[in-house]
Amino acid sequence: MNVLFNLGDLVNRRKDPDAIALFDLSKPDGAREYSHGDLDRGARAVARGLQARGLKRGERVAILSANRVEFLVTYLGTMRAGMVSVPINYKFPDETVAYILRDADIKLIFADTERAARAPSDIPLVSFDDEGAGGFEAFCDAGDFETVRPEKGEVAMFLYTSGSTGRPKGVPLTHEGHLWVVDVRINPPPDADHRVLVAAPLYHMNGLAMCKLAIGAHLTIILMPQFTAKGYIEAIGAYGVTWLTSVPTMLAMVARERELLDRTDLSSVRIARMGSAPVSQKLYDDLRDVFPNALITNGYGTTEGGPSVYGAHPDGLPQPGMSIGYPRPDCDARLVDGDNIDADQGVLQCRNPSVMPGYHNLPEKTAEVLSEDGWYDSGDIMRRDENGFHYFVGRADDMFNCGGENIYPAEVEKMLERHPDIEQACVVPVPDEIKGYKPSAFIVPMDGKRLDEKSVKEFALANGPAYQHPRQIVFMPSLPLTGTNKIDRKQLTERAASTAAEMPRETA
Repeated sequence: MNVLFNLGDLVNRRKDPDAIALFDLSKPDGAREYSHGDLDRGARAVARGLQARGLKRGERVAILSANRVEFLVTYLGTMRAGMVSVPINYKFPDETVAYILRDADIKLIFADTERAARAPSDIPLVSFDDEGAGGFEAFCDAGDFETVRPEKGEVAMFLYTSGSTGRPKGVPLTHEGHLWVVDVRINPPPDADHRVLVAAPLYHMNGLAMCKLAIGAHLTIILMPQFTAKGYIEAIGAYGVTWLTSVPTMLAMVARERELLDRTDLSSVRIARMGSAPVSQKLYDDLRDVFPNALITNGYGTTEGGPSVYGAHPDGLPQPGMSIGYPRPDCDARLVDGDNIDADQGVLQCRNPSVMPGYHNLPEKTAEVLSEDGWYDSGDIMRRDENGFHYFVGRADDMFNCGGENIYPAEVEKMLERHPDIEQACVVPVPDEIKGYKPSAFIVPMDGKRLDEKSVKEFALANGPAYQHPRQIVFMPSLPLTGTNKIDRKQLTERAASTAAEMPRETA
């Protein structure tokens, strides 16, 4: 096993450096192929280039780009040089991108051509696509480099939250904390022949964590520039992908491409792992049909608390399909309901090496979620079954009260998605003078199926408590997504409120 000490230096040099590490699908003229040795040399060249530019240890470097090999080696090389890597969600509005660049005090930006124009002129920029003196190739300085050995608690990267409830918050994450994540995920080592498909954006924990696992375990990554359902399916067939990692919305979109799925060989897939959002029983069942040879699991993680809270059951019990797993023995986890810190249902609090040290420049926000003894309050409501497995119930801040009853949107969505003609559902609150709030549902019907509001309400009343049934229903061909491929609840909540204001008041 490697003795890992810097998050940017994960290459296992005891294994074949010529083994394929990456197929980069970002170019329209075909995949670019890279070995593990190529990634190692690329990260060294970036680290040398940063030092040659005069950047100092601890200074922050931004990446504003779609997924590509240059993104990955820049991310790794920045950390090797002792600087802090800051991947930025390029789907944010220009104003938000500018705010992040100022908030993080960025000293240098790496960008692809499409996003370079969004960078302010007062911060130096290196273009991945410029072949001239200001471009990436000219910046890189090939040669040997001694990786910086971080101090205890030294920050490796910043990730910014989605900003769904305000401005994005900077989340500093340490070398030792996320080396712990890599270590627990590659020990015991996964099968050496795995080919991992990464289409989630590398500015998000999901895609980044999977790439680091694959490099540390000497696996092969198939890297898509961005997700499309058809491109995802085609990549599985073309490259014999064995391991899928995604957010549930991505695989829900994949499951709808029935014609393409039927003519594509998907037999290579042995693991289909989802995370970052709730999974419905219907999606789980659909994926069992689509990937009959795969172990389908639902994971859990947060930017602030890390991606490795849960693992296998200590007694070897199989993980139930809808569960997110059993708390890891090397990660403290508890469910808190008021004064009860060992509840069977409550807010998940966790404590492990990958928990952030605190939000950047936001001490009051830090104090709201991080205790002095290191417990991170996730804001996620979990339920524990009789075997100790945990299940996601909903976000505490998504919960709303309807006539004195607490409603968790995720529970209503799971109920609605049991309807045979409903593909996806998103439930949001709308203000009501009498009830406080009432549930409103946005529904994506199954292909070729016709639904009406009355039948959906009748199904909800027959399959759940009356207070949960959606009072207004909007049918849509697809649900809007955020930059991290999650359902955009903020946009739907605003639309529901606008629609409700135009409707006659009801008393039920």
